[in-house]
Amino acid sequence: MTQPPPPPPDHPEPSTRPHSEPPPPAHPETPPQYPETPPQHSQATPPYPQATPPYPQATPPYPQATASAPPQYPGTTPQHPQATASAPPQYPTTAPQYPTTAPQYPQATPSPPQTTSSAPPQYPGPAPQYPTAAPPTPPAPPMSSVPPPPAEHPHHIDTDRGRVFVSAKQRQTDATAVGNLLLHVPNFLCSLFVVALVSLFFGGFGIVVILAWLASGALVFHRPTESALARHVLRLRYPTPQERAKLEPVWREVTARAGIEGRNYELWVEDSDALNAVAAAGHIVGVTRFAMHGLPNGELAAVMAHELGHHVGGHAWSSLLGYWYALPGRVAWRVLKACSGFMFKVSRAFGCFGIGFLVLVVGSVGLATISSLYGLPLLILAVPYALAAVGRRSELRADEHAAALGFAPMLAAVLDKMHQQEQWQQAQLAARNGGRPVEESTPARLLASHPDYYTRLHHLQPYLQSPRTP
Repeated sequence: MTQPPPPPPDHPEPSTRPHSEPPPPAHPETPPQYPETPPQHSQATPPYPQATPPYPQATPPYPQATASAPPQYPGTTPQHPQATASAPPQYPTTAPQYPTTAPQYPQATPSPPQTTSSAPPQYPGPAPQYPTAAPPTPPAPPMSSVPPPPAEHPHHIDTDRGRVFVSAKQRQTDATAVGNLLLHVPNFLCSLFVVALVSLFFGGFGIVVILAWLASGALVFHRPTESALARHVLRLRYPTPQERAKLEPVWREVTARAGIEGRNYELWVEDSDALNAVAAAGHIVGVTRFAMHGLPNGELAAVMAHELGHHVGGHAWSSLLGYWYALPGRVAWRVLKACSGFMFKVSRAFGCFGIGFLVLVVGSVGLATISSLYGLPLLILAVPYALAAVGRRSELRADEHAAALGFAPMLAAVLDKMHQQEQWQQAQLAARNGGRPVEESTPARLLASHPDYYTRLHHLQPYLQSPRTP
């Protein structure tokens, strides 16, 4: 018997149902009476959400029944309870299969995997400890595996100096400078005699020539004249920006230790492969290219401190001033020497008579000059040796100045390198002489401007044994 389709419910059930449950029976006109206690399902009932799921507001359209045959339900046709029936409605005989155990959710600490065997596996020691916190950071590698930074040269110095103390006394004139000036007095007198002879050719303006020559000594302290002297006589040049960037920090450290204003001096470079430096005029400090690039900055500072000692002690300007006033006498001596050589060659053409006549003439002139000047010209012969001795003393004073600033070990290393350079040059000369060493003569040793290596090292011993701090 065909039954009419049931009316749509007021609150339709969701369209999706788990586990392919059969469609619910049609609701009767009166709602069924449910039992007080819910049906008992197998073992554990999964927890359902406490909140009621939202239902759609709009009633979904149900398909209209167009078929004449009733829908086929699985199993038996469900019996709809009557309005007066007291028995509960009949539900499907088979309940949906729910999981027997609650799902396992991961805990904060993962548990070790369980084995199905009755006895746990035997480990070669205590049971493994599973981490309960974040894994520790790996230890840092040992310090021995890290390569150490490259060691600096033992004579390297720090040139980053902040505050600088400038002494009130920038220059002085020590005993060697005064002795140098006094020893140039005979040369000065000879030069004055030569200038007076030359002034006779100018008649009434002769006195002006003499006064101009006397005043020309002030050019020694004239900066443009110093630059011309450094460029054309000493063969120096200005440093490049790269060379200046290397020289100026070292020079600043040297002058800071000495309390000297370093900007009063000019740095120059000599294109030479020798280890050398020069202090000239009143403001020139020059170093060779080899000393600038081949020495550590501490040894370069020692070389520059040595040259600064010449300026501070007055050796540079006194030597240049004496050389300037002795220049006319030197020129006159070279002219007389050239004339004497020419006359000697001419006299040889006349044999012994010519040579004897030349000796008689020259001797008579020399004797008359010595008699008229009370023997002062004879001092000129001893002046070069005396000047050389004073020059060697000034070198020792400059060494002491550099050592007093804290550069004694660096200066000793530089002197050792210079000694090795001299030995190499002597070996070259011996090789050219057939393997026989060339010995220096006594006059050459007396005319040397610098002391030997052993003498300079001997004077540095007090500073090397008890180093002084700047």
